[in-house]
Amino acid sequence: MTKPDVSVVIPVYNEEDSLPALFARLYPAFDALKTPYEIVFVDDGSRDRSRALLADQHAKRPDVTRVILFNGNFGQHRAILAGFAHVRGERVMTLDADLQNPPEEVGKLLAKMDEGYDYVGSIREKRDDKLWRRAASRAMNWLRERITRIRMTDQGSMLRAYSRRVVDTINQCQEMNTFIPALAYSFAQHPTEVVVKHEERAAGESKYSAYRLIRLNFDLMTGFSVVPLQLFSMLGMVVSLASALLVVVLAARRLIIGPEEGGLFTLFGVAFFFIGIALFGIGMLGEYIGRIYQEVRQRPRYLIAAILETEDGRE
Repeated sequence: MTKPDVSVVIPVYNEEDSLPALFARLYPAFDALKTPYEIVFVDDGSRDRSRALLADQHAKRPDVTRVILFNGNFGQHRAILAGFAHVRGERVMTLDADLQNPPEEVGKLLAKMDEGYDYVGSIREKRDDKLWRRAASRAMNWLRERITRIRMTDQGSMLRAYSRRVVDTINQCQEMNTFIPALAYSFAQHPTEVVVKHEERAAGESKYSAYRLIRLNFDLMTGFSVVPLQLFSMLGMVVSLASALLVVVLAARRLIIGPEEGGLFTLFGVAFFFIGIALFGIGMLGEYIGRIYQEVRQRPRYLIAAILETEDGRE
């Protein structure tokens, strides 16, 4: 296995139905580029036949195929981090295994890198996603940009390209939970984006439920900014001043008008409102404390059971 110019990292989790179609399109797409490449599959503890299919594909194309097998399920982003730790190319790409990002589009990103960009994101053209996913994505993009100052038009697109310098910098980070595209954007000197085609999943269903998408965005917000805490501190000051003013007003009405029917229920409503804000703040604080708790334990981010590669490519 000669040293590749392009390395492609593909996380895999229970994709046995999609892998044959992926293999059929992926290798011809990169063969057509006429540049040395390697495909690094990272199996994230699949429980179906994905591992067997990856092993068979390694046997068929050992010259350009490497397979990293986790001994459990650690999540998509940790699978990508494992791939980054083992790639050997000067340019590194990430790609989904479900064919929502057509492999034939990779040439667009590499062409942009040839222009001098060190990070190339992608914007999905005519997304074939459900309405609620598109609406949630737009809302989170708007919120993320204003909180973190990280500008990504389409943060959900996995098709991205990174320079070796950016990947090496990411490899130096030891965070337990992170959002790789945002991390790369913060390290890039010349980032850009290109529009790419988008297709429906070749088979199976999305591994990202509404809950996992929410958790991912919590990681993004708390991992790259303390603005949420600062905003809540400012909100606390405003609420404190407002509540003090309310107490003065209620005391004045008591002295001037006397006891009023329904006043107790008004106080209940105001108290419940303040309690709700306090609980929200406690939850936000808990997100940051939870990240600290995970970091101080210093547990490994993932465990590798085996690596399938040719002898010449062994690290």
